[in-house]
Amino acid sequence: MLKKITTLGSMLALSLAVAGAAQAAVSAQDAAKLGASLTPLGAPMAGNGKDPSSPDGIPAWTGFDKSAIPAAYTQPGQHHPDPFAADKTLLTINAANLARYQDKVPAGVQALINTYPDSFHLNVYQSRRTTAAPQWVYDNTRRNATSARLGDTGVTGAFGGTPFPILSGSNEEKARQAIWNHILRWRGTYVVRRASEVAVQRNGSYSLVTSQQEVYFRYYDPQLSEDKLDNIIFYYLSFTTAPARLAGGAVLVHETLDQQKLPRQAWGYNAGTRRVQRSPNLAYDTPIAAADGLRTADDTDMYNGSPDYYNWKLVHEQPVEMYIPYNNYRVGDTSLKYKDVLMTGHVNPDITRWELQRVWVVEATLKPGQRHAYERRTFYIDADSWQIAAVDQYDRRGELWRVSLAFIKNYYEVPTQWTALDVFHDLRARRYHAQLLANEEPSSLDFSQPVPGDQYFTPAGLRRRGR
Repeated sequence: MLKKITTLGSMLALSLAVAGAAQAAVSAQDAAKLGASLTPLGAPMAGNGKDPSSPDGIPAWTGFDKSAIPAAYTQPGQHHPDPFAADKTLLTINAANLARYQDKVPAGVQALINTYPDSFHLNVYQSRRTTAAPQWVYDNTRRNATSARLGDTGVTGAFGGTPFPILSGSNEEKARQAIWNHILRWRGTYVVRRASEVAVQRNGSYSLVTSQQEVYFRYYDPQLSEDKLDNIIFYYLSFTTAPARLAGGAVLVHETLDQQKLPRQAWGYNAGTRRVQRSPNLAYDTPIAAADGLRTADDTDMYNGSPDYYNWKLVHEQPVEMYIPYNNYRVGDTSLKYKDVLMTGHVNPDITRWELQRVWVVEATLKPGQRHAYERRTFYIDADSWQIAAVDQYDRRGELWRVSLAFIKNYYEVPTQWTALDVFHDLRARRYHAQLLANEEPSSLDFSQPVPGDQYFTPAGLRRRGR
């Protein structure tokens, strides 16, 4: 009898586990909200009911009208003019009035204001909900809503769109879904970018490292499908072009969807030895040399890689209103030199734009037995695009240590919401790393190039390109 009860209990537990897994996808009825009460990517469609021309207002989402942009401004690879250049600053948040707005300012941003009270501030503008994507991405997102499943170490049943536009399941499942939505967000299919990065020292000095980067997002290739992904989200290739002592060096990454099934594959090419070598440790908290140790491998893109080191928590059951960097066209303005952008301690706040937007707040706490430089991280994820806009990173003593910011903008020729500049601050050292600088480059991101074949992104191809 006891054996029967035990067996029955095991079967019941198994059935509940299967039912729990099924809850990761939503019903067709809920998915029908996408494009109706929810945007095609899952954010609330309606505004917040306040004057959208005020710093407290969030308008309804209507998409981004590409036809309103002059054709001359949408040529491939060119720098983007600001479609909102006539907007005026509606509010400035600084050390003097921060207490009045602190519930709407990420903790790390508050720390930056308090660390640099005489120079760092937020210029708040009218909220512009510019997130947009092609219709086929919307269509795939709606299909994903009812088919995507959250596994222990990856995602299945999703392709070519946001995997979890409507968060569901337990609190932890929702938090992990939100992070996967960031990792798998739409950023085009193939992009070529030439940009610089700098580590700005405490005294304001810096040296540029310039590279050409190429990314092929296989997950968003309309010619493929989930079955043809071979567990690869994207290929990333970067060639250093300056300074001369580093020129010719290269990095190749194969980013995998399930990194327990197959860890990230990475290779480096050394121009001096003309050799390609595996880079097995390019993950988690490995310091990035070009960032002078100010950025870890999984800081890149605000967060990347396997989420298995952390326990995840959704801080609020619904997105909350917060001031985040948004529609930042001016940080890439070619009328500015790098010296106009990079100040001692932080990027020039008068060329950045902040808006009130809805964000998901997700907290990651290091699992017992795991080791990482960050004991805890808080992510502020734009609800419209699933792009992480800000991150607070805490050390092993639980103290706020580093702050990351993504200065988001719409690349309206695609269209896609991505970042114009990523900045990684060390509050104690009073140094920061700025990535994706392109003010002095002749072109911006180019999404128009034909997708190379898979052989282009192989170690052998890396060696050929490095010669």
